[in-house]
Amino acid sequence: MLKKFKGCLLGAAIGDALGMPNESSAPNLNKMKYGYRRPYKGHPNEGLKAGQYTDDTQLMILAATLIADGKYNEERYSSALRELYDSGNLRFPDGTISAVCENTAGTKNIPRKGVKSTTSGCLPIAVPFGLTFPDINEGSERAVRCCNVTHTHPAAHAAVSTVSSLIYHSLHDSPDPVQKALEKAQDEDEVLGGKIRNALVLEKEGMDIETAILKIGNDVSVFQTLPIAIFLIRRYSHPADLLTVAANTGGNTDTIGLLCGAYLGASKGIDALPSDLLEGLEDRQRIELLGQRLHTLYQRKLGQR
Repeated sequence: MLKKFKGCLLGAAIGDALGMPNESSAPNLNKMKYGYRRPYKGHPNEGLKAGQYTDDTQLMILAATLIADGKYNEERYSSALRELYDSGNLRFPDGTISAVCENTAGTKNIPRKGVKSTTSGCLPIAVPFGLTFPDINEGSERAVRCCNVTHTHPAAHAAVSTVSSLIYHSLHDSPDPVQKALEKAQDEDEVLGGKIRNALVLEKEGMDIETAILKIGNDVSVFQTLPIAIFLIRRYSHPADLLTVAANTGGNTDTIGLLCGAYLGASKGIDALPSDLLEGLEDRQRIELLGQRLHTLYQRKLGQR
């Protein structure tokens, strides 16, 4: 299981880094190129190099580090997020997260709640919670509380629970993690569940990816980012294909790529990740060590049950 912990975090970061140069761009499925790329001049991520990740992985690492240190609570996460934002080091941050941090600028008290938003900036934090807690219900509940620091919308909470479920069931070799994620979404939010169900129906019918993007969407809303990621996860079983297509779907490619990569690593482990992508990934050793630390914490929690 250690390989899956490492693979999940590394896969998420790889997917994010692959999608980074195409964030906010149109789909590029007819001219896809494998591997890391630099963003074009004038792109919001133009300061990043090939293989570097975005704010999505930064937030995943932030939450995961606090969990691994045994120091996680919502107040510490909120404070650390504000510190990262105020330092100017948060890379092209989600608009909701920017708004929350700006609203507390110059204040001593860090708010415990965010704003009523459905943007996908909350989704990366679901990954370490889905990994670390032997009880999926506890993991999902804690992920939702973390999400609430920035996103208070019920659909955002449902999406975070859904991602936690997907990671948990992939890690634990459930027969159909995607179905488990769908069931979680349907239980938590009727609209989100319906959109994920529709995405899976389109995939089952064999709809081509270009048309699927038009029907499902690829924007920053959890109502589009999560369903299109689920579509891709169901469609592509080969690691390089899944990661490459996710990175070229356009729109919210960094988060779409992160979700696909996290699923890939949690279900198949680090050995399934392309070696050249691992070698070219920013902070590879740091992220791998973080996966090891979360695995140690998971084993300790498992022994306490």
